[in-house]
Amino acid sequence: MALHLSVFCFSNTVASGPHNGVRFFSQRTVKASGFSCQPLAPISRVNLKGKAFPGDGVPKTKESSLVVCFGELLIDFVPTISGLSLAEAPAFKKAAGGAPANVAVGIARLGGSSAFIGKVGEDEFGYMLADILKQNNVNNEGMRFDPGARTALAFVTLKSDGEREFMFFRNPSADMLLREAELDFDLIRKAKIFHYGSISLITEPCKSAHIAAAKAAKDSGAVLSYDPNLRLPLWPSAESAREGILSIWKMADIIKVSEEEVSFLTQGEDPYNDAVVRKLFHPNLKLLLVTEGPDGCRYYTKNFNGRVKGLKVDAVDTTGAGDAFVAGMLSQLSLDFSLLQKEDLLRDALKFANVCGALTVTERGAIPALPTREAVLDAMLQSVA
Repeated sequence: MALHLSVFCFSNTVASGPHNGVRFFSQRTVKASGFSCQPLAPISRVNLKGKAFPGDGVPKTKESSLVVCFGELLIDFVPTISGLSLAEAPAFKKAAGGAPANVAVGIARLGGSSAFIGKVGEDEFGYMLADILKQNNVNNEGMRFDPGARTALAFVTLKSDGEREFMFFRNPSADMLLREAELDFDLIRKAKIFHYGSISLITEPCKSAHIAAAKAAKDSGAVLSYDPNLRLPLWPSAESAREGILSIWKMADIIKVSEEEVSFLTQGEDPYNDAVVRKLFHPNLKLLLVTEGPDGCRYYTKNFNGRVKGLKVDAVDTTGAGDAFVAGMLSQLSLDFSLLQKEDLLRDALKFANVCGALTVTERGAIPALPTREAVLDAMLQSVA
């Protein structure tokens, strides 16, 4: 079984000296950005369908809009032909992945300001991933390199409809070994939004690092964004997954789940029943989002709820679609928190996020498929033409 791999150059990519057995990435050694992103403007100010919005123009992205993403960064191996099992696939395409990293790149590619905190192996894949983040304008100062563990790998089976099945190689992988002492608290405290998933809660020491990072961000005034991103094969059992995901539920200000995750967390209840979804709404939650793939999403706040239709496309690979949706939403929220109280602004932001997710499924791999702001706006214009 041959692997179809791209060739990467690692010249001049080095790590700074060891620190407690961990190497820290040197910013000056990474190649200059190969990606150009326009600064982000709130979608409500973009002129669509001939509608004039006040304050047209693109504001400069400031550090005050920084979204810090915490968690795993890995290599996805995606079959070049859909509809085959891993054993039957003739070749695989290598792509950077990991949900929190996908969100960080998604935000930057949309013109926003983002950073990533996590751990990879002190190996060629690890340095490649750090370089990819930098090329995509993501601050990677919070990355750490483990000399004793490898960068995580995931083989992803694509069914004929573009849906996925995963096989992970993490026994343990470097992302599982991030310690609290290795966290870049200065970077965390700069976050306007701190985003994370649940995979970093599965094992120690990463679980403690996750909780410490989220607490530091919360104490510094950041909005906490949580996408559980359920991956049952990584948990010891379904019950431990449910308990682990819900153990930090009430810390979050914003939560995004899929309809399958609603059913899982409510132990089989109807995910399309608003009363069932409301069971997941805790007293301090500002926004609960339920994604429904090509059908769009539902939103719930204390004062209103509704549905925003999605953009229909031909799905090639659904890897990263939810992450692209989150990136689209957080990129807008980081510039204007008032959309949490103003339903019309929230709906505009969710239309934008839905298109981000839709465009991502039209290509293979997660990070390679994440759209630019220009591509999203073009698709939105075409959908209303």
